[in-house]
Amino acid sequence: MDLPQPRPEELALSEQLALLVREEIAASGPLSFARYMQRALYEPGLGYYLSGAQKFGADGDFVTAPEISPLFSRCLAAACVDLMRGMEKASILEFGAGSGAMALEVLLFCHRQSCLPERYYILELSAELRERQRQTIAARTPDMLERVAWLDTLPAAPFSGVVLANEVLDAMPVERFVKHGDKVNCLAVDYTPQQGLHYVELPAADELQHAVAHIESDLHQELPDAYCSEVSLLLSPWLNTLAGCLQQAVVLLVDYGYSRRDYYLPERSMGTLMCHFRQRAHDNALLWPGLQDITAHVDFTAVAEAASAAGLDVTGFTGQARFLLESGMEVVLQDAHASADPAEYINLSQQAKMLLLPGQMGERFKVMALSRHYNRQPAGFSNGNDQRQYL
Repeated sequence: MDLPQPRPEELALSEQLALLVREEIAASGPLSFARYMQRALYEPGLGYYLSGAQKFGADGDFVTAPEISPLFSRCLAAACVDLMRGMEKASILEFGAGSGAMALEVLLFCHRQSCLPERYYILELSAELRERQRQTIAARTPDMLERVAWLDTLPAAPFSGVVLANEVLDAMPVERFVKHGDKVNCLAVDYTPQQGLHYVELPAADELQHAVAHIESDLHQELPDAYCSEVSLLLSPWLNTLAGCLQQAVVLLVDYGYSRRDYYLPERSMGTLMCHFRQRAHDNALLWPGLQDITAHVDFTAVAEAASAAGLDVTGFTGQARFLLESGMEVVLQDAHASADPAEYINLSQQAKMLLLPGQMGERFKVMALSRHYNRQPAGFSNGNDQRQYL
């Protein structure tokens, strides 16, 4: 696929990061793919999410659901209101708030429902994105800024409320592996002046070997010969850390992914790794380190297993369309129809189709609820919508 060429100043930043990667390879040998992905996305000042470049929206590399339509955030906010009314002094914690579009809509909706969170925490590592989020909220509702707090790490005090993670897990570094008979190799990243950054196969470390063996055991069959895919070894430590700070809470995870049986289908033999650069999708993760997003689909069965091991209850799993409809999409659209001009309502209706249609985001994206000390099923997963049996 032909990709737009980065600007000279962008290439210069990418070369700085590539040099750091090459120096680490020279010192320690080939990098695991997870280590390479970590540096490509999160290297301070140079990684994709920490370099200060525009990423979200029409002028960035990809568009997320909150950027597509405020309807998504309003439905999520309706779910938050329902959850918070069953808790005392509930707050909201959002991971990686992007442009701040979702935080703004959630706060406005909660205000209209007279159910504002005690605090709206945003865990955001990028200084540039923090400032964008601040400006987004200040432009529409400056009075809400005093309720918003930005964090570098998870809250130190026990957290009660709702945790929102929209398209967070897909950006978690993954290991890539290749099966050869009964042998598992990892795909590592090496460098030579002749080849540049390139993949090499190395014997997989024990943790990766065990992870692939667990997948095959759960599927009751071995993966085909030469099968290439990914596995996230960071899910368990991430969920353990998150669970450790929760008192009474519900975690809503929204991301594109599959149950394990669909993730590792024989025909999906090249995995799910995908890169985005200026609205173009491709699969060359070694191109232009730091300038493109790198993601992998989420194995929601693995999320459920890691959550249970961390002491969290898996209280719901369904497709995005089902979740949004049960969370009040029709009511939100009716409210928009009453307050918007006809042209704006038509625009919102088109946005709703993108969020709901199976060929768009309606089935490709899933929603999972995890909870601690919350004794009822969250809204969005009842009336036959809950699909935990497929995990």
